[in-house]
Amino acid sequence: MTLLGGGSGTAEDVHLARTLAPLCVAADGGALLALQAGVMPDAVIGDFDSLPQDARAQIPPERLYHIAEQSSTDFDKALRSIAAPLVIAVGFTGARVDHQLAAFHVLMAHASRPCIVLGKHEVIFHCPPDLSLPVAAGDVVSLFPMRQVTGRSTGLQWPIDGLAFDPMRLIGTSNRATGPVKLWMDGPGMLCIAPRRILPALVGALI
Repeated sequence: MTLLGGGSGTAEDVHLARTLAPLCVAADGGALLALQAGVMPDAVIGDFDSLPQDARAQIPPERLYHIAEQSSTDFDKALRSIAAPLVIAVGFTGARVDHQLAAFHVLMAHASRPCIVLGKHEVIFHCPPDLSLPVAAGDVVSLFPMRQVTGRSTGLQWPIDGLAFDPMRLIGTSNRATGPVKLWMDGPGMLCIAPRRILPALVGALI
């Protein structure tokens, strides 16, 4: 499923995501991105504080799902409310830094839900316990721990075996692939950032 947010995203991003995940859900103001791309969202979920009335009027009322509480973000509201084998999230990077950080928090909060955040140059996702990462030699592969976590790897210039990652002590950004990469994580908590062009193959790897 494609999930749209109100951050930086283009019509091209929407259409790319929908070639892999045709169903389209918008998180609140993400409906604007859908309409700008000429796509009528199958559902709009959120508190609707970022959805102008004129845009809201274009969407059939039965597709609007209002969640009034203010203790979670619209990304969180939408992700926890949909069921799909995998979600491609567009419009959750760029724009405000606090919103982007909040999106990374949601990836962690729903670590068991495969979700790929599509950025301008990269894809960001939570590492499952076992992953074959479809990258090529020379590709930048960054690992950013959101909590203490350990793991193993093959295909990285700087292997992660034996490292105790901790957001306050040790992170793994700007590593490089020597070829296809395999990652084994000992628990939840690691975000991976890889080149955007691997999106189609990554969808298959995560499913």
